[in-house]
Amino acid sequence: MQALLETKNLVKSYNHDHQILKGINFSIQKSEVVVILGPSGCGKSTFLRCLNGLEEIQGGQIILDGKIINTPSTNWNLIRQKIGMVFQSYDLFPHMNVLENILLGPLKAQKRKKEEVKEQALRLLKRVGLEDKKDSYPKELSGGQKQRVAIIRALCMNPEIMLFDEVTASLDPEMVKEVLDVILELAKEGMSMIIVTHELKFAQAVADKVVFFDQGIIIEEATPKEFFTSPKSERAKKFLDMFNFLGSF
Repeated sequence: MQALLETKNLVKSYNHDHQILKGINFSIQKSEVVVILGPSGCGKSTFLRCLNGLEEIQGGQIILDGKIINTPSTNWNLIRQKIGMVFQSYDLFPHMNVLENILLGPLKAQKRKKEEVKEQALRLLKRVGLEDKKDSYPKELSGGQKQRVAIIRALCMNPEIMLFDEVTASLDPEMVKEVLDVILELAKEGMSMIIVTHELKFAQAVADKVVFFDQGIIIEEATPKEFFTSPKSERAKKFLDMFNFLGSF
């Protein structure tokens, strides 16, 4: 079965001598949810940014729908319409209200009809409990609300796959659940997703596959049950032990 998105021997370096990603072989199937775990600085976020062209790679291939997309002729603006991404920071335009922030991409980049996009945006806002915030400005929203708007903005581009990079990292604990609930709902609906997170309970609940990174390589791949109950590598065991230790306080 052909993967929706895969990488072959992907290499990312800075200054030619500092290798961040050391030949990553990775794949995700349509409707699959892959969670990437690992210690800070291991290359998780860099990997996501490479997948939609926000970081230039120095070796290997990125393949979407069977086609190599890291070529000199690649139009990354078009690719990013297929590979949506939500970051730690919401990056909403402060001078635009919620609805205007959501409509901007589909209208400018995809040249879609305003009424069609507006209908989709309002439907999605209603689904995440933010329909009444459509005319609000970012400064009037909580962190959790801003992050939900950022997710809706990405979804309105109708991507084939979504990348989530530590989307709850900058949120207060009580706001984390409202964002994770949206992602869980997307998983139930069959959205293909690659998620970088430190929320281990959430990872267990949402993942079809766990991929564990360390020092720029993939150490281990497993089902959530296998990874969290009997990790094969010593590095993964130490990683989980540390989280269990911190969680005991």
